[in-house]
Amino acid sequence: MNSRQIITLVVVAIAALAAGYFIGSGMNGIKSEGQISMKNQADSLNYFLGLSLGYDLADAPWEADADLIGSGMNQVLNDSSAYDQMTCQSIFRQLNMALQAQESKQAEQDAIDNLETGAAFLEENGKREGVITTESGLQYEVLTMGDGEKPDENSTVEVHYEGKLIDGTIFDSSYDRGETVEFPLNGVISGWTEGLQLMPVGSTYMLYVPSHLGYGPTASGPIPGNSVLIFKVELIDIKPEE
Repeated sequence: MNSRQIITLVVVAIAALAAGYFIGSGMNGIKSEGQISMKNQADSLNYFLGLSLGYDLADAPWEADADLIGSGMNQVLNDSSAYDQMTCQSIFRQLNMALQAQESKQAEQDAIDNLETGAAFLEENGKREGVITTESGLQYEVLTMGDGEKPDENSTVEVHYEGKLIDGTIFDSSYDRGETVEFPLNGVISGWTEGLQLMPVGSTYMLYVPSHLGYGPTASGPIPGNSVLIFKVELIDIKPEE
């Protein structure tokens, strides 16, 4: 779930009730895309609200069951539900809180595991020929040595890069986007601020960034807490000061 964002379950629940027409009244049933006929604005609103709900549920941190969702909608629309709206929302809030507590506990355990796994990785990686470990714990490896100037901590640089976790998962890549990136060195993680200052323009380095020089114990998007970050970085240019 590190690549997913938790949606607000209560809001989704309310949207689900409003989208019941799309699911069907129980007599018409769920229709395939080819069977959908939108005769008026209300039909269009119902259908596209259903699609929007579906996209939200596709990112939900649990396995969404379309039959159960549709059953709940139909019961409300047919006035056959055993739960009134206030009770439904209260239960949903409780489930949401329980789910987030469970995920928080799991994230804490994952962060502990990542710290141990990352330390073991860096210890072995530091033994490889060509890998240099700095006083801060940053490790780097020269792939191509350029002959240009080196930036300082106040420089704005242009780079190409790929970032991945120690299990090989790529979490970001300017190469994949097909364009370089510019940023000030005093505005990025410490591992980059230090590592890029070691590189002459034209160089390509591998940077092995311990979690305390990266994002620390806090997860950041697809990056779990306490992750060692591995970057292939190509220093293209140092931008002139404005």
